[in-house]
Amino acid sequence: MRILAALLLLVIALPGGEAPTIVAPPGGGLVGDPALPVSGVTGTTQGAAPAAPAAVEPPGAVAPIIPSPNALKLTLDAPTGGDGLSSAVTLLLLITVLAVAPAFIMMVTCFTRVIIVLGFVRRALGTQTLPPNQVMVGLALFLSLFIMQPTIKRIEAEAWTPLQKQEITQGQALEKAKQAVKDFMLKHTRKTDLALFIRLAKEERPKSAADVSFLTLVPAFITSELKTAFQMGFVIFLPFLVIDLVISAILMSLGMMMLPPVVVSLPFKILLFVLVDGWVLIVQGLAASYA
Repeated sequence: MRILAALLLLVIALPGGEAPTIVAPPGGGLVGDPALPVSGVTGTTQGAAPAAPAAVEPPGAVAPIIPSPNALKLTLDAPTGGDGLSSAVTLLLLITVLAVAPAFIMMVTCFTRVIIVLGFVRRALGTQTLPPNQVMVGLALFLSLFIMQPTIKRIEAEAWTPLQKQEITQGQALEKAKQAVKDFMLKHTRKTDLALFIRLAKEERPKSAADVSFLTLVPAFITSELKTAFQMGFVIFLPFLVIDLVISAILMSLGMMMLPPVVVSLPFKILLFVLVDGWVLIVQGLAASYA
């Protein structure tokens, strides 16, 4: 108490200092009485504290949300197609077909023969990376589509268009498409290769071409395509082989044994290929082999 009184006298003694005026609460009570409203120092904002609520009411029950009839509904029902397959199974089958589509294109179309012949052309010229692989595969793909155009039109007319018009089922459409591809393969399969695989499969001798199994026809067709492609590759190699022999003989007669003949013969090969319009001859020969 003595220290508090000394500090109060010191503040009063300072120049211009005034002692704060303590405002007594109304009603004559003591300052700091909790039963009285809060009051402050003169010059400050005064106000009474809000009264505490007597009791807190519990929250009421939450009203259920009733969806409208037109609201979006999420269900796990699997709609079925016209042939009894659900949409999930149909999607799975479609993804599987797309995954094996490259192998299907190579095995049952003319793509195998075309890409092998184009590879022989690049080897014969001696240009190991020209044309690039992307160009070779693209050319082989579009050339295969051009050669297979009659078969594709037949599939479109007999299978795809009736299926879109819902005149036939998916199974019937697949059967008609398989028959069109089967006729194409039978036309370009050697009888000796077909007889070999029929004998290896231990099947009965078919009475007609329609009785040949599709799984037996596919390897026979691929074997025939490989044989024809290598025959065409041999014919393509001959003129370029002659150029290599002539260049080698000239270099040997000049005593340039350390100079590789491939380096000298490459420009002459390219010149010969351009002069005879080699790409046109190759494409024409491939297209004519399926006529």
